[in-house]
Amino acid sequence: MTATGNRLDGRTAIITGGASGIGAATVRRFVAEGARVLIADTQVEPGEALARELGDSALFCKVDVTQEDDVRGAVGACTEAWGRLDCIFNNAGFGGALGPIESTSVEDFDITFDVLLKGVFLGIKHATPVMRAQGGGSIISTGSVAGLKTGESPHLYSVAKAAVIHLTKSVALELGAYDIRVNCICPGIVATPLAAGRPGASAESLERMAAGLTKAQAMGRIGQPEDIANAALWLASDESSWVTGTAQVVDGGANAGRPWARQADWITRPRPLKLYRPEGR
Repeated sequence: MTATGNRLDGRTAIITGGASGIGAATVRRFVAEGARVLIADTQVEPGEALARELGDSALFCKVDVTQEDDVRGAVGACTEAWGRLDCIFNNAGFGGALGPIESTSVEDFDITFDVLLKGVFLGIKHATPVMRAQGGGSIISTGSVAGLKTGESPHLYSVAKAAVIHLTKSVALELGAYDIRVNCICPGIVATPLAAGRPGASAESLERMAAGLTKAQAMGRIGQPEDIANAALWLASDESSWVTGTAQVVDGGANAGRPWARQADWITRPRPLKLYRPEGR
C-alpha cells in the first residue's frame, strides 16, 4: 500500500493523460499527498469517473494536447478553480507510428510528433507565465528510455522522446532563473494499456504481458504506474528543490543492460583466474 502524507499540501497540478495508466496513478498519488489536481484527457468517461471518485480534490477537463486552445484552457481552468498552478505533468502519449520508415506516412509522422512532442511544448509554454508570476513551480514531462537508446521502440516514438529529453534540458536553463524546475521521467516498460498496444487492454492481458517480460528486467518485474507516480511526486515536491534539467530513469535497471542471468556463460560462470605473465618476467 502506498503511504499518504502532506508532501503536496495546498498545491495544485495539471496531469495530462490523467484518466488512465500512469496519469491516473499520479492523480491519485498527488491527491493522497494533499494536492488538488486537474485531470486533462480526451477520455471523458474515465476522466469524469476519476474526478468523482476523488471529490473536491479533482476536476476533469477534456483536453486534446495537440490543440493549443485546449492546453491554454486547462491552465486557465486550474487557476480559475484554485488560484495557482504549482505543477504540470505533461504525460499524455501513445505509441505513435509503427512499421518501416519507407511505409511511414507524413500524416502518421505529424500526429506522432503532435501528441508526443508538441503536447509537451504546449504544456510548458502555457504553464510558464503562471509559474513565473507566482514565483516558481515544477514542470514534469514523460520521456522514455526509448529516448536514450534505440532498437526497442518504433522509430518516431524514440525520436520524439529524445526530443522531449532535450527540450526539458534546454528549457530548464531558461526557467531556472524564475525558480521553475523542468525535468522529465524516462520510464521503461510499464504495465499500462499503452505498453500493451491496446487502449482497452484488460487487467488479465496486462498481467500476461508482465509475466512474459520479467526475465528481461534486472529487478525481475516490469514497472507499475505507481512506480512512475512516485517519481513524479518527488519531482513535484520540495524534496527535489535543487533538481532541474534532468531525465530521471525509472526502469528497473533495463537501460543499464541485459540482466546478469541472461548474459553469456563466459561472463557469469566462475572459474580460476590464470595470471598473464609476459616472457622474461
